[in-house]
Amino acid sequence: MTTKKTTANIARLPVKKALATKPPAAAKTEVKPAVKPATKPADKKSEKKAKKEHKVKVVRDSFTMPQSEYQKIAAIKEICLKAGLHVKKSEVLRAGLITLSGLTATQLKRALSSLEKIKTGRPKKH
Repeated sequence: MTTKKTTANIARLPVKKALATKPPAAAKTEVKPAVKPATKPADKKSEKKAKKEHKVKVVRDSFTMPQSEYQKIAAIKEICLKAGLHVKKSEVLRAGLITLSGLTATQLKRALSSLEKIKTGRPKKH
């Protein structure tokens, strides 16, 4: 059976004295210089948490392009492999977008006007 602690019951509880005794004057106290502990390398778990917090949301999409232009992606990937760099199709396309975003409005207009207009959507199966 437990008893409720009320203000009346608390007043009756024995009071413990704090251990605040001073050391004797004869005893020498040794003072160590403040040294910062060696910093440990960050844990892998904390690194993963930090990466998860900064993770960018990705979007999955589909698009239509002529086969000749699609083959250029493979050609660019081959050039990168010869240079010792393994890239994915999405990385090639993203690099192209970054390059296009660096163009002026007139340069971008010229590049887009040179493209062949194609029908959007999935091609019909024969």
